[in-house]
This record gives sequence, C-alpha cells and structure tokens, in this order.
Amino acid sequence: MYRRWILSALAILLSVVLIACTTATTQQPQAKVANITETTNTNSQQLPKGSAKRVVALSSLSADIIFQLDKTKIVGITGSRLFKNNPQFTDIPRVSEGQSPPNLEKIVALKPDLVIGAEGFSNVPIQKLQQLGIPTFLTKVNNWESLEELTKTLAKSIDANPQPLLNRYKNFLPDKPTQISALVLVSRQPILAPNKNSWAGDLLAKFQVKNLAAELQGKSPISGYVTLSAEKVLEANPEVIILVNSPQGNSEAGLLDSLKKETFWQQLQATKNNRVYVFDYFGLVNPGSIDAIDKACQQLKQALSSATNF
Repeated sequence: MYRRWILSALAILLSVVLIACTTATTQQPQAKVANITETTNTNSQQLPKGSAKRVVALSSLSADIIFQLDKTKIVGITGSRLFKNNPQFTDIPRVSEGQSPPNLEKIVALKPDLVIGAEGFSNVPIQKLQQLGIPTFLTKVNNWESLEELTKTLAKSIDANPQPLLNRYKNFLPDKPTQISALVLVSRQPILAPNKNSWAGDLLAKFQVKNLAAELQGKSPISGYVTLSAEKVLEANPEVIILVNSPQGNSEAGLLDSLKKETFWQQLQATKNNRVYVFDYFGLVNPGSIDAIDKACQQLKQALSSATNF
C-alpha cells in the first residue's frame, strides 16, 4: 500500500509539472517563460488568419472548448481519460495516448488547418508541424481570466460565438462569497500546496476562500506550488483541507492514510471537525475539461457549504 501511494504521489508531482507547462500562448522556448501563472494574455500570440475548419487539439481543455463551440471543426484530439467514456468524443480520432508524444503522422493525415498545443508540453511537436507548414497555436490556462480569454480566442479562430460558453462559466461560480480558510494538499512527501499563482489557487480565490498558502513562496521546482513543513500546516490550522487524487483517477486513500499517521494531523481543526474532502485531479489542479471544471466547482460549493453550516 505504501509503495502504491509513493508511486501515486510521484505521478501527481509529475503531472503537476506537466500541467504547469501545459497551458501559455507564446511560442517562446520554455526557458523563456517567466512563470506558469496564467495571467498572461492568451491573445498575445496571433492565430493564423482565416477561419479554421479542421482543428486538432493536443490538450483536453482545448479539445473540449473547440467541441463545445462547434463540434464539426474538431477532427483530432488527445487521448485523455476525460474523453474515454464520453460518447460525444467516441468517433473523433486520437492522436496521442496518456503522456505519449502526439503521433505526427496521424496529425498530418487528418489534414488540419490548425493544431492547438499546450505550452511546455507540446512545444516539440508544434515546432515540427510548423516546419511542415501547418498553422499552430500554443495555449496556457492557469487562472479563470485566461480560460475566458482562451475561449474567446479559439471561438474567433473557428468563427464561433463564445458567449454561451462564457455564460456557462459564470454559472460555475458561487452566488455568495465563502469566508473560510483552506489548504489544498496534492502530496505528502513533500507536502505540496498550490499558492495563488496556480489554477487551484485562483479557483479558491474565485470562491473567496482564504487559501492559507496563497501568498507563500518557496523553492519548489513547480511554479505555483509551495512545499510545507508539518509545523507550517499545524500553524496554518485550516478549517478545511482538500486532498487531490491521482491524475489517473485512482483513490487517494494512500495519501489520507499516510497523513493520519502524522502527529500533527489529528491536531488540525479540519480533521477534528471532519472537514477533509477528496477532489479529482482534473478540474482542481489541472482544468482538464469544461465538465471537469464544473464538477470541481460544484464539489467546492458543497464542501464549503457543509463546512459553513457545521
């Protein structure tokens, strides 16, 4: 069990690194990206002129946005588990599976007039496709504003109306603020939590949750995340703790069981009051898809409402 948890934690850490790199809209080398916060304007990179009619999306979020805007325009998608059991995407060709690199031959065979990649994760295949003369675009989504801007940009690229989706996004957010303190923990060794410069941190801010790691900075190799000591968690003493399961969708019981063995765990008010909640990786850490974001927002509403009415 412990070995399985270690592998799960490593998978989460790796995936956080990937999503940290998977979401900017400049085609600069990764080393030139100052940070992974999605405060950059997604329109800073110009899309190819004209309305795209055959789009291949190398990230699940971009694929879903294009599909929701105009499903006739999407001809190839990434093989994310988010689409695995979704009948709407069954007949759309997969050009990659899991963390495997996209199959360039499959992409070219689809004759796309636009390929959308994710900054840091899709840079190499995007550059190769550019050399073949195929129009490309890199995306980055790490906060709510960049999600809205990306939706507008992609809508413009396929001559679609973004407003229905933008209105849907607004419905994900709460009607009233929730003033409650919380920590999101994605791993145990090290204890890793998102600050304000991450999708998860920005989502908590949209709910007006007091993210106790929001302003913290550290030497974590993952931008937007900070490492915390047991003493720091105990000092923060959040009212709510959110644990994140693995990117593969496996149960995060290993992380919870491990934390239960720590002496500080039983001293936290969130633990004493049974305000510990488990969320899926997609939606909270990695936006993943529109439905994943919706699900995470609904779960946040329920968790915070339960904690508030305790």
